[in-house]
Amino acid sequence: MTYLDYNATTPLCQEAWDAMLPWLHPCQGGYGNPSSIHVLGRRARAAIDDARDKWASWLQVKSHELIFTGGGTESDNLAIIGLARRHRERGHHLITAATEHHAVLHAMKFLQEYDGFEVTYLPVDHDGVVHSESLREALRPETILVSIMQANNETGAIQPIKELAAICHERNILFHTDAIQSFGKISSLPQELGVDAWSIAAHKFYGPKGVGLLWLRSGTSIWSIQHGGAQEGERRPGTEDVASIVGMTAAAEVALRAVAEGVEAPHQRALREELWKGVTALYPRAKRHGSPETTLFNTLNVSFPGCDGETLLMALDLEGICLSSGSACMVGSIQASHVLQAMHVSEEEAHTAVRFSLGRGTTQEAIAKTLVALEKVIKRQKKK
Repeated sequence: MTYLDYNATTPLCQEAWDAMLPWLHPCQGGYGNPSSIHVLGRRARAAIDDARDKWASWLQVKSHELIFTGGGTESDNLAIIGLARRHRERGHHLITAATEHHAVLHAMKFLQEYDGFEVTYLPVDHDGVVHSESLREALRPETILVSIMQANNETGAIQPIKELAAICHERNILFHTDAIQSFGKISSLPQELGVDAWSIAAHKFYGPKGVGLLWLRSGTSIWSIQHGGAQEGERRPGTEDVASIVGMTAAAEVALRAVAEGVEAPHQRALREELWKGVTALYPRAKRHGSPETTLFNTLNVSFPGCDGETLLMALDLEGICLSSGSACMVGSIQASHVLQAMHVSEEEAHTAVRFSLGRGTTQEAIAKTLVALEKVIKRQKKK
């Protein structure tokens, strides 16, 4: 099997597994509730505190600014809904980009429909990038929050977050970024980006699923969107998942070291370009979405005009190649990618899109196998 779907999720790294095991195995005494006062509870609490302190050191932030969550979607929802509701007295206008992940878009839509907020969806250019002029033009006196992701999950398009956040701070407007796809690939320290809130998810950087993190700048108040306990400074109630928090922390240490060493990026970028070269040789009509200079080094989103994206995916799956589509299956009906359509790609062409996303396990042999399989599948589609 050849796996080229790392943007969807990554395999658990050995370091994360080793760190989690003591908190999963019943014979190793790691099953205590972190809120209990006995020795097993104190042991679990110490593990969470140690993890939080490590994150604070790596991110150059304060420990109390970090909130452990149940994943990226929850981190995005807590940031957007929690901040919008808490600061409602200052205004009722929110801004995001048309290409955001649904964790952001659906949170915005919820606030629009049920809380009466007004939302502006910024356009992007043909490469999927938001321009600062568009943001400036969209700002109003009643704007209180802007949420723009650092890198897109479908195309890998990287946004100028530092520039966009600075524009907002000129007007005392809060800025949140979904760094879920970018963390562990490019520099993503929240203080360097100049944001007020920052979300990540462990399973995107070889950590466990079902755990994430929200950083919230000190002094920025937020409403909890859950109720039932005093955990995480009363901002995210519920018994913490010790094993997952410890595993996420171990995976992050590896990921941050890889970014600092700068080894993974050139290797995966070279493989990505080799893949693109092979794709164009097999199918000259193929169209690449996003500039290689402004996208994540591991991501390649391609339309195959004249082919059907879903059929391509299923056929490649039968050949042992795991990929994702530029389309999402919503309530049983295939819809063209909102990201590609926002980038001015026609609905028909968006339906032909396939996303290749590379990772640590991707080799030159994997790229060669993918191209061999793609050639077989394209030939079969042409015969039809």
